[in-house]
Amino acid sequence: MSPQIIFYSIITIIVLNYILERWLSWLNTKNSSETLPDELKGIYEEEKYKKQRAYDKAKDRFSIIASTFSLLLLLSMFYFKGFAYIDELAKHITTNYLFLPLVFFSILLLASDIINIPFSLYSTFVIEELFGFNRTTFKTYLLDKLKGALVTVLLGGVLMLLFIWFYQSMGELFWLWTWGAFTLVMILMTMFYASVIVPLFNKLTPLADGELKEEITNYCKKVDFKLDNLFVMDGSKRSSKANAFFSGLGAKKRIVLYDTLTNEYSKEEITAVLAHEIGHYKKKHTLISIVISIFQVGLMLFILSLVINQPEFSMALGVQEKSFHISLLAFSLLYSPLSLLIGILMNVISRKNEYEADAYAKITYQAEPLVNALKKLSVDSLSNLTPHPFYVFINYSHPTLLQRIKALCN
Repeated sequence: MSPQIIFYSIITIIVLNYILERWLSWLNTKNSSETLPDELKGIYEEEKYKKQRAYDKAKDRFSIIASTFSLLLLLSMFYFKGFAYIDELAKHITTNYLFLPLVFFSILLLASDIINIPFSLYSTFVIEELFGFNRTTFKTYLLDKLKGALVTVLLGGVLMLLFIWFYQSMGELFWLWTWGAFTLVMILMTMFYASVIVPLFNKLTPLADGELKEEITNYCKKVDFKLDNLFVMDGSKRSSKANAFFSGLGAKKRIVLYDTLTNEYSKEEITAVLAHEIGHYKKKHTLISIVISIFQVGLMLFILSLVINQPEFSMALGVQEKSFHISLLAFSLLYSPLSLLIGILMNVISRKNEYEADAYAKITYQAEPLVNALKKLSVDSLSNLTPHPFYVFINYSHPTLLQRIKALCN
C-alpha cells in the first residue's frame, strides 16, 4: 500500500467519523420535542423538561464547536506535516530508541491537553455551572489535571517503555509479550482501581452505621454476597450528579456510592441501586467484560504486528524513514473504524448486561425503589429521555430510562 493511499485513507476516516458524529447528534436533536411527551409525564415536570432541553442544546452547540475545531486541527497536522515536525523536535531531545517514542507522544499529549484546556474550562465552569451541576473549584480542577498527568506519565510511560522494548527485542512475537503485559496491567487495574486510583482524586469513607447500612447488610446476607468494602465517595465536590459503581475482583471488590446518592435518596432506593451492582457481579459481567477487553487488545496488537514494519506508514505522515511511533500513530487512526464496530458490539453486550442486572435487583429486592431511583437519577442529571434509537444503538452503554422501566414493570 502506497503512502498516498494510506494518507488519504486516514483523511477519509477522520472526515467520515466527524460526519457520523454530527449526523447522530442531528438525529438526536431532531427526535426531541418542545412539548412534554406523554410517556414522560410524571417523570419530568414541564419546567424541568424545558431545562433539560436547554441543557441538551447547550451541550450540542458546544460539541459542534469542539469537534469541528478538533477536525480542522487534525487535518492541519496532516496537510502541513505537523507530526513530522514533532518527530524532529523529539529527536532534538533524544535519539535513544526507548525514549524517543516516549518523548514524541509526551509532546503530542501535552500540546493536545493545553489546546483543550479552554474547552474543558468552558464545559465545567460555564455549561455545568449554568445548569447547576458544577461544584468543582479551580483548585480542584487544577489538582485533577496535575494528578491525572502524573498517573498518565507513570502508568502510561511504563507501559510504553515495555511496549517499545518488546518491539525491539522480541522480534515478530513482540505483540504476544505486549499482550501479556497489557493483560496483567488490565487485571491489576480492575482489582485495585477503587483502592489505589480513586483515592488519589476522591475521599472514600466506609458507610456509617445506621438504617441504610442495616438495610444493605440484610440484603447482602439474603443474596449471600460478602461485602466488606462499601464506601461513600465525595462526588459532591465536583458535581451534584449522583452515581454508584462496582469495581474489583474477589477480595478486592468494592461498591462505591456517591455522597450525592446517599444524601438525597431513600435507603430502599439506594439498596435497589446496590442490588443492581451486585447483579453485575453475580452474573459475572465484570469478569466477562475483562475477558472481552483482553481479546480486543490482543486482536489490535496482532493486526498491528502485521503492518508496523512497513515504512509506508511513516511516510504517509511525512517521515521518510521507518519509525515505530509514527507508524503506531498512523495505525491507530486506520484502526478506528474497526474500533467503532467493536465499540458498538460492546454497547450491545453492555445494554444486555444492564437489563440482567436490573432483573436481578427486581427478583432479589424490589422493582419499585429501583424504578424510582432510576427516575431520580435521570431527572437530577437532566438526561435526555427520548434519544433517537440509532443514536442509542451506536453510543449508549445503558438502555434508555423508558426501556428499563418497561422491562422492570413487566
